[in-house]
Amino acid sequence: MQEPNTISPARQQRAMWLSTIAFTVCFAVWTIFSIIGIQIKQQLGLNETQFGLLIATPILTGSLIRLFLGIWADQYGGRRVLAAVMLCAAAATWMLTYAHTYAQFLVAALFVGIAGGSFSVGVAYVSKWFPASRQGTALGVFGAGNVGSAVTKLLAPIVMVAAGWAMVGRVWAVGLAVAAMLFYLLSEEDPSLAERRKSGIKPMSFREQMKPLRNLQVWRFALYYFFVFGGFVALALWLPHFLTGVYKLDVKTAGILAACYSIPASLFRIVGGVLSDRIGARRVMYWTFGVSAVCTFLLAYPDTQYVVKGIEGDIILHLAIGVVPFTVLMFVLGFFMSLGKAAVYKHIPVYYPNHVGSVGGVVGMIGGLGGFILPITFGALNDLMGVWTSCFMLLFLLVSVSLAWMHFAIRRMERRHFPQIGSETDLPEIMVATQTSPRQA
Repeated sequence: MQEPNTISPARQQRAMWLSTIAFTVCFAVWTIFSIIGIQIKQQLGLNETQFGLLIATPILTGSLIRLFLGIWADQYGGRRVLAAVMLCAAAATWMLTYAHTYAQFLVAALFVGIAGGSFSVGVAYVSKWFPASRQGTALGVFGAGNVGSAVTKLLAPIVMVAAGWAMVGRVWAVGLAVAAMLFYLLSEEDPSLAERRKSGIKPMSFREQMKPLRNLQVWRFALYYFFVFGGFVALALWLPHFLTGVYKLDVKTAGILAACYSIPASLFRIVGGVLSDRIGARRVMYWTFGVSAVCTFLLAYPDTQYVVKGIEGDIILHLAIGVVPFTVLMFVLGFFMSLGKAAVYKHIPVYYPNHVGSVGGVVGMIGGLGGFILPITFGALNDLMGVWTSCFMLLFLLVSVSLAWMHFAIRRMERRHFPQIGSETDLPEIMVATQTSPRQA
């Protein structure tokens, strides 16, 4: 098989950027309900839980098919699988515009979600063009296609206000179909597939592809991605509704402010890939979970009034996060979640170089399921608790569990490789001091 190091940089760059553009368009379609869902909610008179289910349904399909699409990309080549996924999603998005009832919208949303399966295909395709030392950066660039969510938030409200939600669906469907054809015409088969065809070697069987999924480590990576990606998708879908409900903004302004989260949560994934290559994915994950825990804790604090019994009467204290600090906190949260998304996928081709499709598929599937489960849960929490910030309370709990599991898993790994750590009780400073000469001391 042709080694990635021997492939010309021009071919590598073309594969990476064509895949990134294709994924950007797919992601714009995948999150289309974050905007058109607001008008559909008003049109059908949906409650919060029904609205959460509607905007999350495409995420379900896009998540569940990621495992199989990742395996098919390894077996049959990412070029043809990705083009097929895009064309199917384009047809489903066009058919969405003929829906009228809530049930019809849910069925249509299931098929629109096919666009989300493009991620695992792209990961399997792009990773085969680059050596391990550069895969973090390459996959970070590809993953920046998440910015498609911001494209929808910025452009879809303009189209929807001018011509209605159905026009958004038609324009997005045509754009996806055109992108699919251009990707197929301008791209080429990945080097491993081309070599396999030349030598007549059969692709790895489905059973062989699934073997790594027995490892608990894979599912730990999946939990990380459930937060950094699933949480990102959930907030990308939920924020326009949150902003119109909490701060009484119009849909255009809400879309622009929500993009202040989606853009850093997408584009800075490139930075996460570069940092993962240079300083290590583990360190990036610590920063991601630590800062995200602080941000979600602050965002979870509800609009509150305290009454203090003062000497001369009651003193009323009002604590609330205004729209400006809220936007700043969301920008910071988006930035560090984007670093984490790249860091998670840096692990996969390093630990499982021959199973990128299956392992990347299952991690992407669990992460995508977060994007399905969380918006529904956000809506249910709103109905049950009646507190808008309950969504951030849930995210704080999720990131805290992820951070704790990661830390204890790393400590267990260190003890396994360095057993003396468990029995050593002296501090490093004391050890250094005892090893110095009396004159040095």
